[in-house]
Amino acid sequence: MNSMITVTDLHKRYGRKDAVTDLTFTVPDATVTGFLGPNGSGKSTTMRCILGLDRPSSGTVTVDGTDFTALPDKSATVGALLDAGWFSPARSGRSHLRVLARGAGIPDSRVEECLAIVGLTDAASKKVGGYSLGMKQRLGLAGALLGDPKHLILDEPVNGLDPEGVSWMRHTIRTLAAQGRAVLVSSHLLSEMQLTADRLVVIGRGRMIGEYTMDEFLAGGSHVLVETPSPQFSESLGARLRDAGLAAAFGTGGGDRPTADLTVEIPDGGTDAEVRRAVAEIALAASVPVTGLRAETADLESRFLAATADAQEYRTETATAGRN
Repeated sequence: MNSMITVTDLHKRYGRKDAVTDLTFTVPDATVTGFLGPNGSGKSTTMRCILGLDRPSSGTVTVDGTDFTALPDKSATVGALLDAGWFSPARSGRSHLRVLARGAGIPDSRVEECLAIVGLTDAASKKVGGYSLGMKQRLGLAGALLGDPKHLILDEPVNGLDPEGVSWMRHTIRTLAAQGRAVLVSSHLLSEMQLTADRLVVIGRGRMIGEYTMDEFLAGGSHVLVETPSPQFSESLGARLRDAGLAAAFGTGGGDRPTADLTVEIPDGGTDAEVRRAVAEIALAASVPVTGLRAETADLESRFLAATADAQEYRTETATAGRN
């Protein structure tokens, strides 16, 4: 059996409140699994249950088939970054890691290796209280890596990092997964998650929304926009496109694009180039003038907002410009 993190029918209740209900998903080896959900959706609770910091009310959470609390060498099995603010401010970065290492029976030489991995060697003798949030994130990752763990759980690892640091963290996470680790990462920076994750687990209000590969989650959100001089031309072209087996809808209904637009879905396995070519050929054969033809590809943010529209804890009205 492949080693991995497995969550099965997880239910966690605090008093009368259900934090998570019936969550089931896996975090396979050698992949980065993005863990997404609105605020208050239960991501942190789930991670704490995986690490044995909270006990599930029901259901099971296992690492390589074993409850985390029963693992003989926890630091070599799972490394975790859950909170970048729990360090003792009076200790140096090096001293902090040495305390963690000695508690786990890890030599000081590994501390130096991890400081080098995260780029903190030059700042290792400085007090953590003077570290920026980004430096604390790096120190937290160094702590997670001390035991050279088989798996990693990272909660908001890019929080506080500058653009170079974000790029570095992305590369580091993908490299760690490529070495065979199962990596579970939560983040609200969805544009970065799209570049980092191979697959996604999406939850809302403590319940499962779905488990997908990145391609599966983004599928269906890409389309080709067609503009014609008038609604009459769009209706005519739309009918011919549908006759040809393409999913064409009249009107985009958004933004500042003309209402005479057509939206043509890119089918599974198809490409925007193929759809644009088919639209052009059908329009030419039907003598329908086309004044605009472009592809729009769905991003993770738009797909995430659509998937979690009914599970947002807070809703706001769109701001309008101008004052009375």
